Amino acid sequence: MVTLRDESLGATDATGPTVGVLALQGDFREHARVLGELGAKVVLVRRPEDLEGLEGLVIPGGESTVMDKLSRAFGVAEPLKRRIAEGLPVYGTCAGLIMIADTLLDTIEGQQNLGGLDVVVRRNAFGSQNQSFETDLPVPALGEPPVHAVFIRGPVVESVGEKATPLASLPDGRVVAVEQGDLVGTSFHPEIQGDHRFHEYFLGKVRARASAASSTP
Repeated sequence: MVTLRDESLGATDATGPTVGVLALQGDFREHARVLGELGAKVVLVRRPEDLEGLEGLVIPGGESTVMDKLSRAFGVAEPLKRRIAEGLPVYGTCAGLIMIADTLLDTIEGQQNLGGLDVVVRRNAFGSQNQSFETDLPVPALGEPPVHAVFIRGPVVESVGEKATPLASLPDGRVVAVEQGDLVGTSFHPEIQGDHRFHEYFLGKVRARASAASSTP
């Protein structure tokens, strides 16, 4: 029997950075597959001990309210908050963006987030599942061509604080990708569209931070 902890999602001889994928709920396997294809050593994160040795973390899309409840039930929420505050590079997509935002709008009662990203995010900003859509987004940080973005009940960044920087916006000006140091958040799902540039961009941050840490006396 293959368990969540034992499941192999990347090459066993991978030489890239060790990157976790929060595997409580959502499309974590898709992210793990992409990261593995890009050479990362992938760890499925479910409990506090799974955070040991990580150089980066991806929080997938899914249901942010369920992720919040499960992260607290499994005891991983508080250690994650500490690691983010200490500078752990994190990439959050859709629900993951909600999880790492400092401020949330339209939350359910009792919902909590991990924080770290200086933005205000509105949940389910694009409506229900049947209002999902796709569009091409210019992302200057990634160069050409535009990113083909898939939005599935996605959040939107209502406002960007002084510490954060927009990476991409819809034609109406709504921000749907943002970064702050080693934190990256997107409203859409790069893991299902076949364009790995956002994951490569994030892994670049992971590698740069690991290199800086290794050179510090």
